[in-house]
Amino acid sequence: MSVVKVNNLCMFFGGVKAVENVAMDIKKGEIVGLIGPNGAGKTTVFNVLTGMYKPTHGEVLYNFGSEFSINKMKPSQIVVSGVARTFQNIRLFSDMTVEDNIRVGLQKNIKYSTVSSLFRLPGYFKEETIADKKATELLDIFKLTSQREELAKNLPYGEQRRLEIARALATGPKILLLDEPAAGMNPNETMELMKMIKWIRDKFDITIILIEHDMSLVMSVCSRIYVLDYGKLISEGTPEHIKNDPAVIKAYLGGEEEA
Repeated sequence: MSVVKVNNLCMFFGGVKAVENVAMDIKKGEIVGLIGPNGAGKTTVFNVLTGMYKPTHGEVLYNFGSEFSINKMKPSQIVVSGVARTFQNIRLFSDMTVEDNIRVGLQKNIKYSTVSSLFRLPGYFKEETIADKKATELLDIFKLTSQREELAKNLPYGEQRRLEIARALATGPKILLLDEPAAGMNPNETMELMKMIKWIRDKFDITIILIEHDMSLVMSVCSRIYVLDYGKLISEGTPEHIKNDPAVIKAYLGGEEEA
């Protein structure tokens, strides 16, 4: 079953065509890569998929049991529907603790009312107990338990990356978008991330779309890859197909112009 369909997506900024006529079809449970040289339009596509940009033309459809368009939805509504993301530049609540960052992600699933919270009614304690349990589980999964009371800004870079992914998963997504998750990581951390991405897909039964420049990671974890260049889709297929596609090789390495 397709969970994401992107139809003739265009995103123009004045006269700049950041994304032009991009089409994607992503199945449930896939790990799909979105790659291309710097400035190819990858993060622009992510920003459209999460409602941060409204497309100039085209449509984005999600299907979590029934198909719906997100073109007119707010980012908060898209999160509630089941889509979460991380960012190329880490966006944690730096002056909040590790645990509180995760609890922010859990807020969409907390069901007690303002009245229940103010008067500490039974419903409040029930929901808070559930949230505490889920936060503890995520802290344990991402090996952050010992840092739960630490401010997020004090974590080493690799742990901040893990915390951002944990916070995204706290929202209970059906689709997780990872924007350059290996950026700034050393080789050991990248190797652990490879294992983690596959494990997250299986553990949480979700679909993952990732932007990444580390080709060893992309080729190892993705079943299919889309390649953008100057905002246009130039190739799509398996890792084996992509690494041997002349159009992709030219986009990354350049090539001689035909006479």
